[in-house]
Amino acid sequence: MNGQRLLLPVVLSATFVQLLNVTIAQIAAPAIQSGLDAGPGAVQLVLAGYTLAYACLLITAARLGDRYGYRRLFVLGTAVFTAGSVACAAAPGAGWLIAARLVQGAGSGLVAPQVLSLIRTGIAPDRRPRALALYGATMGVASLAGPLIGGLLVGADLFGLGWRAVFLVTVPVALVPLAGAALLPGTRSTDGQRVDRLGAALTTTGFAALVLPCALGREAGWPWWTWTSFAVAAVALTGFVRTLRHRPDPLIHPSVLRDGTARRGVLLVFVFNAGVPSFTYLLFLHLQSALGYSALSAALVSAPFAAAAVLGSRAAPALSHRLGTTTLTAAALVLAATAAALAPLIDTGAGTGRHAPQPVLAVLAAGGAAFGLFTAAVFTLVLAGVRGTATSSVSGLLPTAQQLGGSIGVTAAGLAYYAPAATPNTAFTHAMAYEAAVFTLTALITLRPRGRAARPTCGPGVTRRGTRPTDVRRALSVSFASRSSGR
Repeated sequence: MNGQRLLLPVVLSATFVQLLNVTIAQIAAPAIQSGLDAGPGAVQLVLAGYTLAYACLLITAARLGDRYGYRRLFVLGTAVFTAGSVACAAAPGAGWLIAARLVQGAGSGLVAPQVLSLIRTGIAPDRRPRALALYGATMGVASLAGPLIGGLLVGADLFGLGWRAVFLVTVPVALVPLAGAALLPGTRSTDGQRVDRLGAALTTTGFAALVLPCALGREAGWPWWTWTSFAVAAVALTGFVRTLRHRPDPLIHPSVLRDGTARRGVLLVFVFNAGVPSFTYLLFLHLQSALGYSALSAALVSAPFAAAAVLGSRAAPALSHRLGTTTLTAAALVLAATAAALAPLIDTGAGTGRHAPQPVLAVLAAGGAAFGLFTAAVFTLVLAGVRGTATSSVSGLLPTAQQLGGSIGVTAAGLAYYAPAATPNTAFTHAMAYEAAVFTLTALITLRPRGRAARPTCGPGVTRRGTRPTDVRRALSVSFASRSSGR
C-alpha cells in the first residue's frame, strides 16, 4: 500500500515537468529571440522542437516499456530530459538551444507512456480511478502553469538569468522522479512482443512530417515543402495502419481499431487538446502583442484560470461518480461559453499596466474550473472502458493524441487569429470563435447515443471475482462503452 502511495507522486512529478515544458517557453520566446539574436524561424524551432521529438516517440516508447520494463524506460527518459534542460539553460546560441529542446522532447516522449503503464500495473484497481483523475488533473494544471511560471520568471529576471531561468526551474523538479524511481515496480508486459521497427519508422516519420509544418508553416508562408510534408505524413501513417494486421508484433494492437471505447477516447482527447493549449497561447499572445501587457502582467491575468482548474480537478471524482459522463459534456460546454464570452470582454484599447476587468477574471475562473474538471475525468473514463489487449496500446495513443491535437490546434487557432480579414479589433474574436467551435465539438463527441448500454468485460487474466471495479469505474466504463457501441 505504501509503495502505491509513493508511486503516484513520483510519476505525477514527471508528468508535471514534461507538460510544463510544452508551454513554459512560449512566454519566454521574445526574450529568447532578443537574448540570442535569433530570427523568428529559429525561435519557432525552439518552441516546436520539444513537441516534435515528444510526439514522435510516444507510441514506440510504449512498446519499448512493454519489452524492457516501464521503470527502466522511465529512468532513461527522465535522465535524458534533465540533461536536455541543463543544456537549454546553458545554450550559447539558437542552434544549441534547438538541439537541446529536441533532447528534452525525446526524454519526455520516452517517459510519458510509462506513466500510464505504471499506474495501470502498479496501483490496485479500486484506487486506479482516483490515480487517473490525479493524472489528468496534473496534465491540465501543468499546461496552465507553464505560461504563468514562465511569465513570473522572465519578469523577475532572477540573478540576471533572464529566459534561461525557465529551463533551469525544471531541473530540480525533474530530479524528484529520478530520485524516486527506485520506488517504482520493475514491471513489464508478459506477452514477449518485440519492437516493430517498420512501425516505429512509419510513425516517427509520419508524426514528424505532420508536426513540423504545423509549427513552422504559417510563419514561413506555407511554402511547397509544408504541403509535401503533409503528404508524406498521410502516406506514412496510412501505411502504418494498413500494415498493423500483417506485422507479427505491431506497435499498436489491431484490437484498438475494433475497440469503440478506445477509438472514441483517443478522438475525444485529440479534439479537446485542439482547443488547449491554443486557448491559453492566444490569450497570452493577444494580451502582450495587442494590449501591451508585460509577461508578468499577462501571467497574472491567467492566474484565476489556473487556480480554478485546481479546484475543478479536485471536484472531478465526486461529480463523475454522481453525473457520469455528463460531467465531460457540461465541462466542454462551459469552456465553449467561456471562449464566446471572453472575446467581447477583452478591450483592445487597453494599454500597458492596465488591469484586466473583473468580468474577464470571472469568466476565466469559470473556464478554468471546467478545464480542470474535464482533464481530471477524461483519462479515468477512457482507460476504465478499454479492456484486454487494447489497454497497453492506449497508454501510448492517448499522450500522442494530446500532443498532436495541441500542435494542430495551435496552428488552426493561429490561422484564425491572423486571418487576412482580421483586424486588431477582431483577431481575438476570430480566435475565440475557433475555440468555442472546438469545445462544442468536444461536447458533441461525449453525448450518449440512444440505445442499450454495453456491458463492460474483463481483460485477459483478470477475473470478475476479487477485481470488481468501483462504482465510479463501472459507471464510467458502461456509459462510455455504450456511446461507442451505439447499440
